[in-house]
Amino acid sequence: MSTAALENDYYTCADVYSWDEDFRAEIIDGIIYEMAPPSTAHQDISRELFVYLCNYLKGKTCKAYAAPFGVRLFPRKDLSDDTLVEPDIVVVCDPSKIDEKGCNGAPDLIIEILSPSTSRKDKKIKFQVYQRAGVKEYWIVDPESRIVQVHILDNGNYITTVYDEDDEVKVSVLDECVVALKEVFPALTGE
Repeated sequence: MSTAALENDYYTCADVYSWDEDFRAEIIDGIIYEMAPPSTAHQDISRELFVYLCNYLKGKTCKAYAAPFGVRLFPRKDLSDDTLVEPDIVVVCDPSKIDEKGCNGAPDLIIEILSPSTSRKDKKIKFQVYQRAGVKEYWIVDPESRIVQVHILDNGNYITTVYDEDDEVKVSVLDECVVALKEVFPALTGE
C-alpha cells in the first residue's frame, strides 16, 4: 500500500478491498484508522475468549470469528459503504450475513480488547457506531485494569455493566453461556 493511496479524506469499502492484504486498517464514517500489531497480553486474552466461545458454539447456528475479520456494519451492494471494522472477536447468529469477505451487517456480539493505541477509538468512536448499527452486545475488555464493560442494546441505547476479574459474565445473546473472567486474565499474571 502506498502512502499516495492514503491522501484522501474519505474512504469506502471499495477502497479497502483495493489495498494490499497486509495493510490493516479500518474505516469508520469514511475516516481511516490504521491498525498496529497487538500486544502479547491482548492476544492471550483474545485467544482465551475466542476458544471459549468456539467451544460453546460447536454444533450451534451462531459462529465466532477472530480478527482479522471484516465487518461491514452498513453494507451496500456497490461497496460505497464507509464503515468497515475488524473487531477482535465477533459472534454472528444469522448465517445470511456471512460471505467470503466477512460479515455484512451488525454481528450479535462484538468484543474489543483495549490497547493504548485503540482505547479512545474502542470506547468512544466504536461504541457509538456499534450502537447506531444495532450490535446487540458489545464488550470492552481492559487488560490493564482487568475489567470488562458489557454494553447491552436496549431500545437503541447501550446499558452498561462493569465486571472485574473475579466475576462471571452471562453472554446475553447466547443462551446459558457464562464466561468466568478468571479464565480470561490469568496469562497476565503468570497464574
